[in-house]
Amino acid sequence: MIAGRLHWRETNVKIPGKRGIAAFDFPHGSLLLTESGSKKRASLHVVQGTAALDTLHRGVLEILKATLAEFTTALTRQNRTLKRVLTDPSVFSGIGNAYSDEILHRARLSPLAFTQKLPPEQVKQLYDATQNTLNHWLQRLRERHKGRFPEKVTAFQDGMAVHGRFRQPCPDCGSPVQRIRYASNETNYCATCQTAGRLLADRSLSRLLRSDWPRSLEELSNL
Repeated sequence: MIAGRLHWRETNVKIPGKRGIAAFDFPHGSLLLTESGSKKRASLHVVQGTAALDTLHRGVLEILKATLAEFTTALTRQNRTLKRVLTDPSVFSGIGNAYSDEILHRARLSPLAFTQKLPPEQVKQLYDATQNTLNHWLQRLRERHKGRFPEKVTAFQDGMAVHGRFRQPCPDCGSPVQRIRYASNETNYCATCQTAGRLLADRSLSRLLRSDWPRSLEELSNL
């Protein structure tokens, strides 16, 4: 649902031709479902009863209800990079690209560190950062909307530490926020706080530059 949005409108709202998918009418208004963009991924499932609803559950971990032991088991089930496993909806529920950047920055961990190579103390750091980051933003967004139906939903929020802040100063150390791109996603991180000053390789740009690709913030500043 990257491009999907829910809107609260007047009853019997007209469904937009290009973006509209469905509208659900209630006594005091209509819930309108839209999807922008060329990739149409939205789907609707109609089920009856709790048992039928449970069949749609993918068995992923509800992160804010998870214990450290449950989190550790899910995280280390396969040896994958932290960024990839945190954004995998078949492992963790509801983290996504933006908040994974914020979590990893708070945990002071590289997005490309491998899950099965983390010592227990760093797993605990990541668990605490996940809980603290998500609860922090839940509270901020609830206060911002104050009971109103949320519109203009976006992954880029004022006050984020690194996500969407490429080349802007890290709020903790002042170093410029770095970015690596892959497919349709990007990862934002602070090299000083998270990778001991080492720049992570951008798959496309680093292959193009080869030996000219800067390996550290110092090399980057000398270009």
